[in-house]
Amino acid sequence: MTRPLPLTCLLLGLLVLASLCTGAASMSPLHLLGDPEGLRLLLLSRVPRTAAAMLSGAAMAVAGVILQLLVRNRFVEPGTTGTVEAAMLGLLAVTMLSPGAPILAKMAVAAAAALAGMAGFLALIRRLPPEEPLMVPLVGIIYSGIIGAGTTFVAYQADLLQYLGTWMNGEFSGVLAGRYELLWLAGLVAGLAYLYADRFTIAGLGRTASIGLGLNYAQTLWIGLLTVSVVTAMVVVTVGAIPFVGLVVPNIVARIMGDNLRGSLPVMAAMGAALVLGSDVLGRIIRFPYEIPAGTIFGAVGAAVFLWLLLGPKPRAR
Repeated sequence: MTRPLPLTCLLLGLLVLASLCTGAASMSPLHLLGDPEGLRLLLLSRVPRTAAAMLSGAAMAVAGVILQLLVRNRFVEPGTTGTVEAAMLGLLAVTMLSPGAPILAKMAVAAAAALAGMAGFLALIRRLPPEEPLMVPLVGIIYSGIIGAGTTFVAYQADLLQYLGTWMNGEFSGVLAGRYELLWLAGLVAGLAYLYADRFTIAGLGRTASIGLGLNYAQTLWIGLLTVSVVTAMVVVTVGAIPFVGLVVPNIVARIMGDNLRGSLPVMAAMGAALVLGSDVLGRIIRFPYEIPAGTIFGAVGAAVFLWLLLGPKPRAR
């Protein structure tokens, strides 16, 4: 029997080594550690970049599975529910109204906007027939598109399209020591979700069943939504949006390990970290010494996987 966590951690470890040794300045591991300039490059750029990619991937994967359980639909994630676009709109608003605001204030506004965006999505899907689960992601994509179009229009009017483009394309080339530490807080928030894993699993049974089992459904719902909004805002503010991580990773892990969230959550976090880091490394290699944003790489692969999940064979009941 395969053990997903050790295999995923092994893959992640190999990708970490590849990330530390890959860049415009080609250096061997011995050079990076033995040369003062190489060590400086390692500590100021490559270690922060590697950590940022891992934290972003792990946090977005955890946010995705929480949202899927709360919405009770496998085909949603922050990028297909208007959450990411709403966070961008909030970030755009605070940039226009208070450009000198500290990063934590911008993150708080973006998180509040993301939470409002999710609330709007939940209000929409309540009107959908439960026997049509594929309507949920389709409505979410349309809803996201509307918010995104409005955000683009406002950015165009305010001559801030360049900022919006940065937030839309998740990439790690600008990550340096001192400019990514907010992601450690995102990782901590995602890690705290492990404490609520059993409650989120019960909430995934639905409101009536959850209350019947003694769960405070409303409290669990808001804790989950707040976790998703905070994680999404931190990632968007720091490195930009990385699409489909929260959709692809939970579905892959669920097909391997089933629906035991407490058992599968560490695997999801490790796989999210590995896939995003792998996309970043691949983006550095394809057009070396130029780079393709990790969000572009993962977006292309994630879109294909999303279509396969929608149209492909359904997993066997476990």
